[in-house]
Amino acid sequence: MTALKKKVLAALRRVEDPDLKKDLVSLGMIDQLHIDQTTISFTIILTTPACPLQEMIKQACIQAIRDQVTDDFEIVITFTSKVTSRRSKPSILPGVKNIIAIASGKGGVGKSTIATHLALALSSHGAAVGLLDADIFGPSIPIMWGCETTKPTVVKEEGKHLIIPINRHNVKLLSIGFLSNMQEAIVWRGPMASAAFKQLLQDADWGALDYLLIDLPPGTSDIHLTLVQTVSITGAVVVTTPQKIALIDAIKAIAMFQKEQIQVPILGLIENMSYFHTGKEDETNLHYIFGKDGGKRLAEKASIPFLGQIPLLPTICWQGDLGTIPTIIHFKKIAEMLAQQVAIQNATFNLI
Repeated sequence: MTALKKKVLAALRRVEDPDLKKDLVSLGMIDQLHIDQTTISFTIILTTPACPLQEMIKQACIQAIRDQVTDDFEIVITFTSKVTSRRSKPSILPGVKNIIAIASGKGGVGKSTIATHLALALSSHGAAVGLLDADIFGPSIPIMWGCETTKPTVVKEEGKHLIIPINRHNVKLLSIGFLSNMQEAIVWRGPMASAAFKQLLQDADWGALDYLLIDLPPGTSDIHLTLVQTVSITGAVVVTTPQKIALIDAIKAIAMFQKEQIQVPILGLIENMSYFHTGKEDETNLHYIFGKDGGKRLAEKASIPFLGQIPLLPTICWQGDLGTIPTIIHFKKIAEMLAQQVAIQNATFNLI
C-alpha cells in the first residue's frame, strides 16, 4: 500500500486551498491517510471550523484521486480544524489565537448586535470564542446577552487577581457593565476609561480562544489606541449602515486602522440595516429605507472585503432587548467569510 499512498498524496498535491493558493499537502492539511482493501480515508485539517469551502475542497480531493489514482476504492474524508494565528509568542493573552476588533465610525449602526451574532455564529461552528465589551461609557453586552445582573468571579493565581469571564451560549463575556451599576452614568476622563479597558483585557482569565472579539466604542478614541498598543490584533471589522452620514464616519474608522502608526488589517466591512422586507425576501418585497448598497460600494472603493448585508429585522431587535439571542441565519455566512479572511490574513502574514 506504500506505493498507493504516494500516488494518493501526489494527487492531493494538485488540490489547492482556494484561499491560500497552495496545495493541501504542502500546507500540512492532510492527516491520518489510511488505505485498506476497499477504502482510502484521510482527514483534512481546516484553518477554521467555520470554513465556507469545506464541501468544495472535499469534492476536489475525491475527483483528484478518481482521475489520477483509482476509482476502485471508496473515499472517506473527515474534517477537523486548527485555527491559525499570526500572533508570535504573545506576552499578553498567550492562549488567544486571534483578536478581532469590531468597530464603527458612529454609534447606532448596530455594532454590538453584529459583534454578538458573530460571536454566536463562530461558536456554533465549534470555535472557542470570547467577546469583550470595550464600550466603557455605554456597555450594552450585558443586556443583549440577558445577564445584566450577573457578576463575574475573581480568583487569585500566582499572586495576581484574575477576572473570570461569564460563559453564556458557549461564549466567554466580559464588560464593565458586569462590574458597575447599569443605571448609573460612568463619568471618567479618557485615561481612566483606557485603564479600565486594559484591565478587562489583560487581567481576565480568557483561557484558550480561537477568536476574541472586541466590541469597540464608536468613533476613534483612547480605547482604540490602547487596544492596538496593548495587544497584537489580527484585524478589524467595520460596521456601517447604507446611509451617507454613517458611511462618512465609516471611512474615518477605516482610515484610522490604516494609519502608519496603527496598521491593523481590515478584515472586511458589514452593512447593517440594509433593507427590510415584507413577505418573501426577494427584490419585489425589499425596501431600502437607508439607501441601497452604500456599504457595498464603500468596500469596493476602499478595496476591502465586503462581508455581507444584514436586513432590518424586528427579531434581532426584540431578542437583543430580551437577552434571548439564538443565531440569526443571515450571520452564518458572514461569520464564515470573516473566518475565511482571518485564515487568509494569517497565512499571508506567516509567508512574509
